[in-house]
Amino acid sequence: MRDNSGIGRRRFFTTAAALGGTAAVGGALAGQAAAAPRQAAPAVGFAPVTVTSADAQYAELVHGMNHRYVGRPEAVQIVDDVSQVASVVQAAVTAGKRLTVRSGGHCLEDFVFNPDVQVVLDLSQLNNVYYDAERRAFAVETGAQLLDVYTLLYQVYGVTVPGGICYSVAAGGHVSGGGWGLLCRQLGLIIDYLCAVEVVVVGADGKVRTVVATNEPGDPNRELWWAHAGGGGGNFGVVTRYWFRTPGATGTDPKKLLPKPPREVYLVAQSWPWESMTEAKFSRLVQNYARWFTAHSAPGAPELALASFLVLTHESSGQIAMVTQVDATAPNARQMLDGYLAAIGDGVGVQTGAVTRRFAEFGPMAMYAEPRKLPWLEATRYLGTTNTNLTDPTFRQEYKSAYMRGTFPGRQLAALYKHLTRTDVTLPGASITLSSYGGEVNRVAPAATGYPHRESFFKLMWMSLWNDDAEDAAYIAWNRECYAEVYADTGGVPVPNGVTDGCYVNYPDNDLNDPKYNTSSTPWYSLYYKGNYPRLQQVKKKYDPTDFFRHAQSVRLP
Repeated sequence: MRDNSGIGRRRFFTTAAALGGTAAVGGALAGQAAAAPRQAAPAVGFAPVTVTSADAQYAELVHGMNHRYVGRPEAVQIVDDVSQVASVVQAAVTAGKRLTVRSGGHCLEDFVFNPDVQVVLDLSQLNNVYYDAERRAFAVETGAQLLDVYTLLYQVYGVTVPGGICYSVAAGGHVSGGGWGLLCRQLGLIIDYLCAVEVVVVGADGKVRTVVATNEPGDPNRELWWAHAGGGGGNFGVVTRYWFRTPGATGTDPKKLLPKPPREVYLVAQSWPWESMTEAKFSRLVQNYARWFTAHSAPGAPELALASFLVLTHESSGQIAMVTQVDATAPNARQMLDGYLAAIGDGVGVQTGAVTRRFAEFGPMAMYAEPRKLPWLEATRYLGTTNTNLTDPTFRQEYKSAYMRGTFPGRQLAALYKHLTRTDVTLPGASITLSSYGGEVNRVAPAATGYPHRESFFKLMWMSLWNDDAEDAAYIAWNRECYAEVYADTGGVPVPNGVTDGCYVNYPDNDLNDPKYNTSSTPWYSLYYKGNYPRLQQVKKKYDPTDFFRHAQSVRLP
Protein backbone atom coordinates (compact mmCIF):
# COMPACT_ATOMS: atom_id res chain seq x y z
CA MET A 1 0.00 0.00 0.00
CA ARG A 2 3.07 2.20 0.22
CA ASP A 3 6.27 1.75 -1.74
CA ASN A 4 8.87 3.09 0.68
CA SER A 5 7.86 2.21 4.19
CA GLY A 6 7.67 -1.55 4.49
CA ILE A 7 5.07 -0.98 7.21
CA GLY A 8 2.70 -3.66 8.40
CA ARG A 9 -0.90 -2.52 8.20
CA ARG A 10 -1.72 -2.62 11.91
CA ARG A 11 0.37 -1.01 14.57
CA PHE A 12 -1.19 -1.91 17.93
CA PHE A 13 1.93 -2.82 19.88
CA THR A 14 3.13 -2.92 23.41
CA THR A 15 6.74 -2.43 24.33
CA ALA A 16 7.21 -6.19 24.61
CA ALA A 17 5.62 -6.71 21.22
CA ALA A 18 7.86 -4.10 19.69
CA LEU A 19 10.88 -6.13 20.75
CA GLY A 20 9.33 -9.44 19.85
CA GLY A 21 8.54 -8.58 16.23
CA THR A 22 4.78 -8.63 15.92
CA ALA A 23 3.05 -7.45 12.76
CA ALA A 24 2.78 -4.06 14.39
CA VAL A 25 6.48 -3.35 14.48
CA GLY A 26 8.15 -6.19 12.66
CA GLY A 27 6.59 -5.14 9.39
CA ALA A 28 7.34 -1.50 10.01
CA LEU A 29 11.06 -1.75 9.52
CA ALA A 30 11.56 -4.24 6.73
CA GLY A 31 14.08 -2.01 4.98
CA GLN A 32 16.39 -1.88 8.01
CA ALA A 33 17.55 -5.48 8.22
CA ALA A 34 20.40 -4.86 10.62
CA ALA A 35 18.22 -3.12 13.20
CA ALA A 36 14.76 -4.53 12.62
CA PRO A 37 12.92 -7.11 14.70
CA ARG A 38 11.83 -10.16 12.70
CA GLN A 39 9.05 -9.40 10.28
CA ALA A 40 5.55 -10.81 10.49
CA ALA A 41 2.88 -10.84 7.83
CA PRO A 42 1.01 -7.53 7.59
CA ALA A 43 -2.54 -7.46 8.84
CA VAL A 44 -5.38 -6.82 6.42
CA GLY A 45 -6.65 -3.26 6.30
CA PHE A 46 -10.23 -2.16 5.76
CA ALA A 47 -12.15 0.28 3.64
CA PRO A 48 -13.69 3.31 5.39
CA VAL A 49 -16.20 2.05 7.94
CA THR A 50 -19.40 3.95 8.71
CA VAL A 51 -20.73 3.66 12.25
CA THR A 52 -24.18 5.05 13.12
CA SER A 53 -26.37 5.08 16.20
CA ALA A 54 -27.76 1.71 15.10
CA ASP A 55 -24.36 0.11 15.79
CA ALA A 56 -23.36 -1.18 19.22
CA GLN A 57 -19.96 0.55 19.11
CA TYR A 58 -21.42 3.98 18.36
CA ALA A 59 -21.44 5.12 22.00
CA GLU A 60 -17.72 4.40 22.28
CA LEU A 61 -16.93 6.61 19.29
CA VAL A 62 -18.86 9.78 20.04
CA HIS A 63 -16.84 11.07 22.99
CA GLY A 64 -13.22 11.67 23.76
CA MET A 65 -11.28 11.67 27.01
CA ASN A 66 -13.46 14.44 28.53
CA HIS A 67 -16.87 12.95 29.27
CA ARG A 68 -18.47 16.36 29.56
CA TYR A 69 -18.75 16.36 25.79
CA VAL A 70 -20.68 13.63 24.00
CA GLY A 71 -21.74 14.07 20.38
CA ARG A 72 -24.69 12.78 18.36
CA PRO A 73 -23.30 12.75 14.82
CA GLU A 74 -25.18 11.05 12.01
CA ALA A 75 -22.10 8.95 11.38
CA VAL A 76 -18.56 8.25 12.50
CA GLN A 77 -16.25 7.43 9.60
CA ILE A 78 -13.24 5.28 10.54
CA VAL A 79 -10.39 5.12 8.04
CA ASP A 80 -7.40 2.82 7.80
CA ASP A 81 -5.16 4.50 5.23
CA VAL A 82 -4.23 8.06 4.32
CA SER A 83 -5.63 7.51 0.85
CA GLN A 84 -9.14 7.11 2.28
CA VAL A 85 -9.36 10.47 4.00
CA ALA A 86 -9.96 12.68 0.98
CA SER A 87 -13.00 10.70 -0.17
CA VAL A 88 -14.64 10.95 3.27
CA VAL A 89 -14.04 14.71 3.39
CA GLN A 90 -15.30 15.15 -0.17
CA ALA A 91 -18.51 13.27 0.62
CA ALA A 92 -19.16 15.54 3.60
CA VAL A 93 -18.45 18.68 1.58
CA THR A 94 -20.72 17.55 -1.27
CA ALA A 95 -23.55 16.69 1.14
CA GLY A 96 -23.13 19.93 3.08
CA LYS A 97 -22.41 18.06 6.32
CA ARG A 98 -20.52 19.58 9.24
CA LEU A 99 -17.39 17.45 9.80
CA THR A 100 -14.88 17.34 12.65
CA VAL A 101 -11.80 15.20 13.12
CA ARG A 102 -10.68 12.91 15.95
CA SER A 103 -7.14 11.58 16.11
CA GLY A 104 -6.58 10.47 19.70
CA GLY A 105 -9.68 11.84 21.42
CA HIS A 106 -7.78 14.10 23.83
CA CYS A 107 -9.32 17.41 22.84
CA LEU A 108 -10.32 18.98 26.15
CA GLU A 109 -13.17 21.15 24.80
CA ASP A 110 -16.18 20.42 22.58
CA PHE A 111 -14.35 21.03 19.29
CA VAL A 112 -14.92 17.48 18.00
CA PHE A 113 -18.05 16.34 19.81
CA ASN A 114 -20.82 18.91 19.93
CA PRO A 115 -24.45 19.06 18.75
CA ASP A 116 -23.65 20.82 15.46
CA VAL A 117 -21.39 18.07 14.16
CA GLN A 118 -22.92 15.63 11.68
CA VAL A 119 -19.88 13.57 10.69
CA VAL A 120 -16.85 12.65 12.82
CA LEU A 121 -13.81 11.50 10.88
CA ASP A 122 -12.00 9.10 13.22
CA LEU A 123 -8.28 8.76 12.44
CA SER A 124 -7.33 6.60 15.43
CA GLN A 125 -6.55 3.63 13.17
CA LEU A 126 -4.28 5.78 11.01
CA ASN A 127 -1.32 5.05 13.24
CA ASN A 128 1.71 3.95 11.21
CA VAL A 129 5.20 5.03 12.32
CA TYR A 130 8.06 4.36 9.90
CA TYR A 131 11.24 5.65 8.34
CA ASP A 132 10.60 7.23 4.94
CA ALA A 133 13.83 6.81 2.97
CA GLU A 134 12.64 9.07 0.17
CA ARG A 135 12.17 12.03 2.50
CA ARG A 136 15.03 11.05 4.84
CA ALA A 137 12.60 11.51 7.70
CA PHE A 138 10.40 9.58 10.09
CA ALA A 139 6.73 9.53 9.16
CA VAL A 140 4.13 9.51 11.92
CA GLU A 141 0.50 9.14 10.97
CA THR A 142 -1.91 11.34 12.82
CA GLY A 143 -3.53 8.63 14.97
CA ALA A 144 -0.24 7.22 16.28
CA GLN A 145 -0.08 7.35 20.07
CA LEU A 146 2.96 9.01 21.58
CA LEU A 147 4.23 6.01 23.54
CA ASP A 148 4.12 3.89 20.39
CA VAL A 149 6.07 6.59 18.56
CA TYR A 150 8.72 6.73 21.29
CA THR A 151 8.96 2.94 21.49
CA LEU A 152 9.57 2.36 17.81
CA LEU A 153 11.94 5.29 17.32
CA TYR A 154 14.05 4.43 20.35
CA GLN A 155 14.10 0.65 20.43
CA VAL A 156 14.93 0.36 16.73
CA TYR A 157 16.87 3.52 15.94
CA GLY A 158 17.96 4.93 19.30
CA VAL A 159 16.32 8.31 18.62
CA THR A 160 13.24 10.20 19.71
CA VAL A 161 11.11 13.30 19.28
CA PRO A 162 10.55 15.52 22.36
CA GLY A 163 6.81 15.09 22.73
CA GLY A 164 4.40 14.87 25.62
CA ILE A 165 4.09 12.68 28.71
CA CYS A 166 0.61 11.16 28.28
CA TYR A 167 1.04 7.82 26.53
CA SER A 168 -2.23 7.73 24.57
CA VAL A 169 -2.23 11.27 23.19
CA ALA A 170 -2.12 10.97 19.40
CA ALA A 171 0.22 12.91 17.15
CA GLY A 172 -2.54 14.75 15.29
CA GLY A 173 -3.54 17.47 17.73
CA HIS A 174 -0.45 17.25 19.91
CA VAL A 175 1.97 18.27 17.18
CA SER A 176 -0.25 20.90 15.58
CA GLY A 177 -0.56 22.67 18.94
CA GLY A 178 3.17 22.71 19.63
CA GLY A 179 3.46 19.88 22.11
CA TRP A 180 5.19 19.86 25.49
CA GLY A 181 7.22 17.21 27.26
CA LEU A 182 9.97 16.59 29.79
CA LEU A 183 12.70 16.80 27.14
CA CYS A 184 11.64 20.16 25.73
CA ARG A 185 14.13 22.19 27.78
CA GLN A 186 16.96 20.02 26.52
CA LEU A 187 15.81 19.33 22.93
CA GLY A 188 13.12 21.89 22.10
CA LEU A 189 9.55 21.17 21.04
CA ILE A 190 8.40 18.34 18.81
CA ILE A 191 7.51 20.90 16.14
CA ASP A 192 11.13 22.01 16.02
CA TYR A 193 11.80 18.69 14.23
CA LEU A 194 8.79 18.86 11.91
CA CYS A 195 10.01 18.95 8.31
CA ALA A 196 6.79 18.15 6.43
CA VAL A 197 3.08 17.62 6.91
CA GLU A 198 0.40 16.07 4.71
CA VAL A 199 -2.99 17.80 4.83
CA VAL A 200 -6.33 17.18 3.12
CA VAL A 201 -7.81 20.60 2.30
CA VAL A 202 -10.99 21.96 0.72
CA GLY A 203 -10.82 24.61 -2.00
CA ALA A 204 -13.18 27.47 -2.73
CA ASP A 205 -14.81 25.31 -5.40
CA GLY A 206 -15.57 22.57 -2.89
CA LYS A 207 -12.97 20.26 -4.37
CA VAL A 208 -10.81 18.28 -1.97
CA ARG A 209 -7.09 17.80 -2.52
CA THR A 210 -4.14 16.46 -0.57
CA VAL A 211 -1.17 18.76 -0.02
CA VAL A 212 2.29 17.97 1.32
CA ALA A 213 3.87 21.07 2.82
CA THR A 214 7.53 21.17 3.84
CA ASN A 215 9.87 23.56 5.60
CA GLU A 216 11.99 23.95 2.47
CA PRO A 217 12.40 27.68 1.67
CA GLY A 218 11.25 27.23 -1.92
CA ASP A 219 8.16 25.14 -1.17
CA PRO A 220 5.04 26.98 -2.42
CA ASN A 221 3.11 25.35 0.45
CA ARG A 222 5.62 26.28 3.13
CA GLU A 223 3.13 28.50 4.95
CA LEU A 224 0.91 25.48 5.52
CA TRP A 225 3.87 23.72 7.19
CA TRP A 226 4.51 26.85 9.27
CA ALA A 227 0.88 26.95 10.44
CA HIS A 228 0.92 23.32 11.52
CA ALA A 229 4.07 23.88 13.56
CA GLY A 230 2.07 25.12 16.53
CA GLY A 231 -0.89 26.87 14.91
CA GLY A 232 -3.45 24.53 16.45
CA GLY A 233 -5.61 21.67 15.23
CA GLY A 234 -8.88 21.73 13.30
CA ASN A 235 -8.02 24.99 11.53
CA PHE A 236 -6.85 24.33 7.99
CA GLY A 237 -7.61 20.75 6.96
CA VAL A 238 -7.15 17.13 8.00
CA VAL A 239 -3.58 16.22 8.90
CA THR A 240 -2.92 12.64 7.79
CA ARG A 241 0.79 12.40 8.63
CA TYR A 242 3.83 14.30 9.80
CA TRP A 243 7.50 13.84 8.93
CA PHE A 244 10.28 14.55 11.45
CA ARG A 245 13.99 15.21 11.01
CA THR A 246 16.53 17.29 12.93
CA PRO A 247 17.05 20.65 11.18
CA GLY A 248 20.27 20.57 9.22
CA ALA A 249 20.73 16.80 9.54
CA THR A 250 22.51 15.28 6.54
CA GLY A 251 22.99 11.77 5.21
CA THR A 252 20.64 8.83 5.00
CA ASP A 253 21.34 6.97 8.26
CA PRO A 254 18.04 7.15 10.19
CA LYS A 255 19.94 6.80 13.47
CA LYS A 256 21.45 10.24 12.85
CA LEU A 257 18.34 12.10 11.68
CA LEU A 258 16.66 12.72 15.05
CA PRO A 259 18.08 13.49 18.52
CA LYS A 260 19.00 10.79 20.98
CA PRO A 261 17.27 10.90 24.38
CA PRO A 262 19.25 10.36 27.58
CA ARG A 263 20.37 6.76 28.04
CA GLU A 264 19.29 6.97 31.68
CA VAL A 265 17.45 9.47 33.86
CA TYR A 266 17.05 10.16 37.56
CA LEU A 267 13.41 10.22 38.63
CA VAL A 268 12.15 11.49 41.98
CA ALA A 269 8.69 12.32 43.34
CA GLN A 270 8.35 14.26 46.59
CA SER A 271 5.45 15.68 48.56
CA TRP A 272 4.69 18.34 51.14
CA PRO A 273 1.74 17.68 53.50
CA TRP A 274 -0.91 20.35 53.35
CA GLU A 275 -1.46 20.04 57.09
CA SER A 276 2.00 21.54 57.66
CA MET A 277 1.56 24.40 55.19
CA THR A 278 0.96 28.01 56.06
CA GLU A 279 0.45 30.75 53.50
CA ALA A 280 4.02 31.93 53.99
CA LYS A 281 5.44 28.42 53.51
CA PHE A 282 3.25 27.80 50.48
CA SER A 283 4.30 31.08 48.89
CA ARG A 284 7.97 30.35 49.53
CA LEU A 285 7.69 26.91 47.91
CA VAL A 286 5.93 28.15 44.80
CA GLN A 287 8.19 31.16 44.40
CA ASN A 288 11.28 28.98 44.84
CA TYR A 289 10.13 26.94 41.84
CA ALA A 290 9.47 30.09 39.79
CA ARG A 291 12.83 31.59 40.68
CA TRP A 292 14.80 28.47 39.83
CA PHE A 293 13.36 28.10 36.34
CA THR A 294 13.47 31.81 35.65
CA ALA A 295 17.18 31.72 36.49
CA HIS A 296 18.08 28.43 34.75
CA SER A 297 16.29 28.43 31.41
CA ALA A 298 18.66 30.09 28.96
CA PRO A 299 19.38 28.08 25.79
CA GLY A 300 22.54 26.07 26.30
CA ALA A 301 22.50 26.20 30.11
CA PRO A 302 23.68 22.97 31.79
CA GLU A 303 20.53 22.95 33.94
CA LEU A 304 18.41 22.18 30.87
CA ALA A 305 19.12 18.53 31.67
CA LEU A 306 16.54 18.93 34.46
CA ALA A 307 12.78 19.11 34.05
CA SER A 308 10.18 19.21 36.79
CA PHE A 309 6.50 19.77 37.44
CA LEU A 310 5.05 21.00 40.72
CA VAL A 311 1.42 20.04 41.37
CA LEU A 312 -0.48 22.39 43.67
CA THR A 313 -3.44 20.30 44.67
CA HIS A 314 -6.49 21.49 46.55
CA GLU A 315 -5.93 21.16 50.30
CA SER A 316 -8.56 18.41 50.51
CA SER A 317 -6.28 16.07 48.54
CA GLY A 318 -3.73 16.10 51.38
CA GLN A 319 -0.40 16.62 49.59
CA ILE A 320 1.39 19.00 47.26
CA ALA A 321 3.61 16.96 44.94
CA MET A 322 6.58 17.47 42.63
CA VAL A 323 8.09 15.14 40.03
CA THR A 324 11.60 15.78 38.71
CA GLN A 325 13.55 14.11 35.92
CA VAL A 326 17.25 14.67 35.18
CA ASP A 327 19.38 13.36 32.34
CA ALA A 328 21.63 11.02 34.33
CA THR A 329 24.34 11.23 31.65
CA ALA A 330 24.72 15.01 32.02
CA PRO A 331 27.83 16.27 33.86
CA ASN A 332 27.28 16.33 37.63
CA ALA A 333 23.70 15.14 37.16
CA ARG A 334 23.14 13.92 40.70
CA GLN A 335 24.64 17.06 42.22
CA MET A 336 22.39 19.13 39.96
CA LEU A 337 19.34 17.20 41.13
CA ASP A 338 20.28 17.47 44.80
CA GLY A 339 20.92 21.20 44.42
CA TYR A 340 17.57 21.70 42.72
CA LEU A 341 15.64 19.84 45.41
CA ALA A 342 17.41 21.86 48.09
CA ALA A 343 16.61 25.12 46.29
CA ILE A 344 12.91 24.28 46.01
CA GLY A 345 12.70 23.45 49.71
CA ASP A 346 14.86 26.37 50.86
CA GLY A 347 13.15 28.31 53.63
CA VAL A 348 9.90 26.36 53.37
CA GLY A 349 10.46 24.56 56.63
CA VAL A 350 8.29 21.55 55.79
CA GLN A 351 9.75 18.04 55.64
CA THR A 352 9.26 16.33 52.29
CA GLY A 353 7.91 12.81 52.05
CA ALA A 354 6.72 10.21 49.59
CA VAL A 355 3.84 10.89 47.22
CA THR A 356 1.29 8.49 48.63
CA ARG A 357 -1.90 9.93 47.15
CA ARG A 358 -3.25 10.74 43.75
CA PHE A 359 -2.19 14.18 42.53
CA ALA A 360 -3.78 15.83 39.50
CA GLU A 361 -3.72 13.20 36.76
CA PHE A 362 -1.12 10.95 38.39
CA GLY A 363 -1.37 8.13 40.85
CA PRO A 364 0.81 7.64 43.96
CA MET A 365 4.57 7.36 43.41
CA ALA A 366 5.79 6.28 46.84
CA MET A 367 8.70 4.24 45.46
CA TYR A 368 10.30 7.42 44.05
CA ALA A 369 10.62 9.34 47.33
CA GLU A 370 14.37 9.06 46.80
CA PRO A 371 15.92 9.51 43.33
CA ARG A 372 16.06 6.34 41.26
CA LYS A 373 18.04 5.83 38.08
CA LEU A 374 16.01 4.34 35.21
CA PRO A 375 16.48 3.73 31.50
CA TRP A 376 14.89 6.68 29.68
CA LEU A 377 12.16 4.72 27.90
CA GLU A 378 11.25 2.90 31.12
CA ALA A 379 10.83 6.21 32.93
CA THR A 380 8.83 7.58 30.00
CA ARG A 381 6.56 4.57 30.02
CA TYR A 382 6.09 4.81 33.77
CA LEU A 383 5.12 8.49 33.80
CA GLY A 384 2.95 8.08 30.71
CA THR A 385 0.87 5.23 32.06
CA THR A 386 0.75 6.15 35.77
CA ASN A 387 -2.03 8.49 34.80
CA THR A 388 -5.55 8.11 36.14
CA ASN A 389 -6.83 10.66 33.67
CA LEU A 390 -5.97 8.29 30.82
CA THR A 391 -6.91 5.05 32.52
CA ASP A 392 -10.24 6.12 34.04
CA PRO A 393 -12.67 6.44 31.11
CA THR A 394 -15.33 8.28 33.11
CA PHE A 395 -13.58 11.53 34.06
CA ARG A 396 -15.21 14.88 33.47
CA GLN A 397 -12.72 17.71 33.13
CA GLU A 398 -12.08 21.45 33.05
CA TYR A 399 -8.80 23.17 32.11
CA LYS A 400 -7.15 26.57 31.94
CA SER A 401 -3.57 27.61 31.22
CA ALA A 402 -0.96 30.35 31.42
CA TYR A 403 2.67 30.85 30.42
CA MET A 404 5.03 32.60 32.83
CA ARG A 405 7.93 34.88 31.89
CA GLY A 406 8.86 35.79 35.45
CA THR A 407 8.27 35.05 39.10
CA PHE A 408 4.88 35.48 40.74
CA PRO A 409 3.66 38.84 42.01
CA GLY A 410 2.65 38.53 45.64
CA ARG A 411 -1.00 39.08 44.84
CA GLN A 412 -1.03 36.07 42.48
CA LEU A 413 0.52 33.85 45.16
CA ALA A 414 -2.10 35.02 47.65
CA ALA A 415 -4.90 34.19 45.22
CA LEU A 416 -3.48 30.73 44.55
CA TYR A 417 -3.26 29.98 48.26
CA LYS A 418 -6.74 31.34 48.93
CA HIS A 419 -8.45 29.09 46.40
CA LEU A 420 -6.37 25.99 47.07
CA THR A 421 -7.25 26.19 50.76
CA ARG A 422 -10.91 27.06 50.43
CA THR A 423 -13.01 25.17 52.97
CA ASP A 424 -16.40 25.91 51.43
CA VAL A 425 -15.74 23.17 48.88
CA THR A 426 -14.06 19.76 48.98
CA LEU A 427 -12.37 19.28 45.64
CA PRO A 428 -9.62 16.63 45.73
CA GLY A 429 -9.60 16.56 41.94
CA ALA A 430 -8.73 20.26 41.58
CA SER A 431 -5.12 21.29 41.00
CA ILE A 432 -2.72 23.71 39.33
CA THR A 433 0.41 22.24 37.75
CA LEU A 434 3.56 24.28 37.15
CA SER A 435 5.61 22.72 34.31
CA SER A 436 9.17 23.64 33.39
CA TYR A 437 9.78 25.29 30.05
CA GLY A 438 12.28 27.54 28.31
CA GLY A 439 15.74 26.34 27.35
CA GLU A 440 15.96 25.07 23.77
CA VAL A 441 12.30 25.97 23.24
CA ASN A 442 13.33 29.61 23.51
CA ARG A 443 16.19 29.32 21.03
CA VAL A 444 13.65 29.48 18.19
CA ALA A 445 12.17 32.87 17.27
CA PRO A 446 8.45 33.38 18.06
CA ALA A 447 7.63 33.93 14.37
CA ALA A 448 9.70 31.02 13.02
CA THR A 449 6.79 28.65 13.57
CA GLY A 450 3.11 29.09 14.27
CA TYR A 451 3.87 28.56 17.96
CA PRO A 452 4.67 31.95 19.54
CA HIS A 453 5.49 31.20 23.20
CA ARG A 454 9.29 31.25 22.93
CA GLU A 455 10.02 33.59 25.83
CA SER A 456 8.52 31.68 28.77
CA PHE A 457 10.21 29.73 31.55
CA PHE A 458 7.34 27.62 32.87
CA LYS A 459 3.63 27.24 32.33
CA LEU A 460 0.56 26.63 34.49
CA MET A 461 -2.32 24.24 33.95
CA TRP A 462 -5.53 24.46 35.93
CA MET A 463 -6.92 20.91 35.93
CA SER A 464 -10.08 19.62 37.54
CA LEU A 465 -11.03 15.94 37.29
CA TRP A 466 -14.20 14.39 38.66
CA ASN A 467 -16.55 11.53 37.83
CA ASP A 468 -20.06 12.60 38.82
CA ASP A 469 -21.95 15.16 36.71
CA ALA A 470 -23.53 16.38 39.94
CA GLU A 471 -20.13 17.91 40.73
CA ASP A 472 -19.85 19.83 37.45
CA ALA A 473 -20.92 23.17 38.88
CA ALA A 474 -18.54 23.06 41.85
CA TYR A 475 -15.43 22.12 39.90
CA ILE A 476 -16.08 24.45 36.98
CA ALA A 477 -16.85 27.35 39.30
CA TRP A 478 -13.64 26.74 41.29
CA ASN A 479 -11.52 26.78 38.15
CA ARG A 480 -13.14 29.99 36.93
CA GLU A 481 -13.00 31.80 40.27
CA CYS A 482 -9.39 30.89 41.01
CA TYR A 483 -8.19 31.78 37.50
CA ALA A 484 -10.09 35.08 37.50
CA GLU A 485 -8.62 36.18 40.82
CA VAL A 486 -5.05 35.18 39.96
CA TYR A 487 -5.24 37.35 36.81
CA ALA A 488 -7.58 40.02 38.15
CA ASP A 489 -5.10 42.78 37.30
CA THR A 490 -5.21 41.87 33.58
CA GLY A 491 -8.90 41.25 32.99
CA GLY A 492 -9.10 37.71 34.32
CA VAL A 493 -6.66 36.22 31.80
CA PRO A 494 -2.83 36.00 31.51
CA VAL A 495 -2.29 38.82 29.03
CA PRO A 496 1.22 38.79 27.52
CA ASN A 497 3.39 41.20 29.51
CA GLY A 498 6.53 41.03 31.61
CA VAL A 499 5.11 38.31 33.87
CA THR A 500 2.60 36.27 31.87
CA ASP A 501 2.60 35.23 28.23
CA GLY A 502 -0.85 34.06 27.19
CA CYS A 503 -2.33 30.58 26.99
CA TYR A 504 -1.53 27.13 25.56
CA VAL A 505 -3.74 26.16 22.64
CA ASN A 506 -3.52 22.44 23.51
CA TYR A 507 -5.29 23.20 26.79
CA PRO A 508 -8.22 24.93 25.06
CA ASP A 509 -10.59 27.02 27.13
CA ASN A 510 -13.78 28.37 25.60
CA ASP A 511 -14.13 30.83 28.47
CA LEU A 512 -11.44 32.93 26.80
CA ASN A 513 -14.03 33.81 24.13
CA ASP A 514 -16.56 34.99 26.68
CA PRO A 515 -16.47 38.66 27.79
CA LYS A 516 -17.95 37.52 31.08
CA TYR A 517 -14.66 35.76 31.90
CA ASN A 518 -12.20 37.62 29.68
CA THR A 519 -12.70 41.29 30.49
CA SER A 520 -9.34 42.29 29.03
CA SER A 521 -8.84 43.94 25.65
CA THR A 522 -6.82 40.88 24.54
CA PRO A 523 -8.95 38.40 22.54
CA TRP A 524 -8.63 34.63 22.82
CA TYR A 525 -6.66 34.32 19.59
CA SER A 526 -3.99 36.74 20.81
CA LEU A 527 -3.66 34.78 24.05
CA TYR A 528 -2.98 31.63 22.03
CA TYR A 529 -1.09 32.97 19.02
CA LYS A 530 0.08 36.48 19.91
CA GLY A 531 1.50 38.26 16.85
CA ASN A 532 1.31 35.14 14.67
CA TYR A 533 -2.47 35.24 14.36
CA PRO A 534 -2.78 37.49 11.25
CA ARG A 535 -0.36 35.20 9.39
CA LEU A 536 -2.39 32.15 10.46
CA GLN A 537 -5.47 33.86 9.08
CA GLN A 538 -3.80 34.22 5.70
CA VAL A 539 -3.02 30.50 5.69
CA LYS A 540 -6.67 29.87 6.57
CA LYS A 541 -7.79 32.04 3.64
CA LYS A 542 -5.58 30.17 1.18
CA TYR A 543 -6.20 26.58 2.27
CA ASP A 544 -9.68 26.66 3.84
CA PRO A 545 -11.40 29.60 2.14
CA THR A 546 -14.92 28.29 2.88
CA ASP A 547 -14.18 27.78 6.60
CA PHE A 548 -15.14 24.12 6.27
CA PHE A 549 -12.87 23.15 9.17
CA ARG A 550 -14.05 25.10 12.19
CA HIS A 551 -14.81 24.95 15.88
CA ALA A 552 -15.32 27.41 18.74
CA GLN A 553 -11.67 28.55 18.67
CA SER A 554 -10.60 27.79 15.13
CA VAL A 555 -8.60 30.40 13.21
CA ARG A 556 -11.05 32.81 11.63
CA LEU A 557 -10.97 33.95 8.01
CA PRO A 558 -9.49 37.45 7.70
